[in-house]
Amino acid sequence: MKDVADPIDRALLDDWQRDFPVVSRPFAELAKAAGTSEIDVLNRLADMQENGTITRVGATCAPNTLSASTLAAVAAPEDRIEEVAAIINEDPGVNHSYEREDQWNIWFVATGPDRDAVNASLDRISKRTGLRVIDLRLLRPFNIDLGFKMAGQDTPVMHATPRALDMSAIRDGDKALMNILTKGMPLVAAPYAVIADQLGRSEATVLARVSALTDAGVLSRLGVIVRHRKLGWKSNAMVVWQVAEADIPEAGTQLATLPGVTLCYERRPVADVWPYRLYCMIHAQSREAAMAVLDKARALPALEGIDHKVLFSTRCFRQTGAMIAKEKEAAE
Repeated sequence: MKDVADPIDRALLDDWQRDFPVVSRPFAELAKAAGTSEIDVLNRLADMQENGTITRVGATCAPNTLSASTLAAVAAPEDRIEEVAAIINEDPGVNHSYEREDQWNIWFVATGPDRDAVNASLDRISKRTGLRVIDLRLLRPFNIDLGFKMAGQDTPVMHATPRALDMSAIRDGDKALMNILTKGMPLVAAPYAVIADQLGRSEATVLARVSALTDAGVLSRLGVIVRHRKLGWKSNAMVVWQVAEADIPEAGTQLATLPGVTLCYERRPVADVWPYRLYCMIHAQSREAAMAVLDKARALPALEGIDHKVLFSTRCFRQTGAMIAKEKEAAE
């Protein structure tokens, strides 16, 4: 792990990956906690964004609530990997893409305001690349909340169980608000006021909606979003397990609580090429450390002897916030 030597930088990264203040002057709250000034905090975060330590200060949205998304993959010939990755990353719906060690070697997340938009994104990519795209839709999350501890931890920090999802809390205009937050809030003293001005709403209304969406579990995390590779978490493996559908609840529950497993969820299999239902991510500082976590996962009662694949990431092509609203809708 990269040593974040400056204690204020480390505090900003460690303490504010979630529970970012929903107040008029949030960066002043960070400054007070860190023992520095508001302008110093803003400058530090701007520098971290500029040098790639963080992607943004912003939000993540619970999947398939205000928007739609899916995990997808293509099997690109070795001599076309760069070309195919470039085509995938040109699509406006793609917010994450990685090369992984497998025949299905380029993996990406396609997002959009609704499922039709995601389908259109996958269709465009298939037509432009001439490759089959497998669509691995999320069925059930067990642990989808990810944070990274800078202060001497061997594994990424684990977080508490997320809030129960209450879709009835969603109101008109929330998509446009979340679209701004997922892309990243402005690094200014009063960011919510700037966002309110962009939306033609009052700052008080924006603050109230952010709080309501957080309480409802729709806004799953608000804070500093780090680039884990930049900070030393470079050995990242996606492990897929061929667990019977009836056994998924027990296996997913056991796997999600294992230290070192950072994400865990069930996805819809693709019968002829991809029979795996249960997925987990292991983020580690070395391949050996990742494999040590995998050994513990293999020993879990629900996973002992279960067929699985390990797909280490070799390159990150893209990592941005999700698209929540169409461009016109976001501007209204």
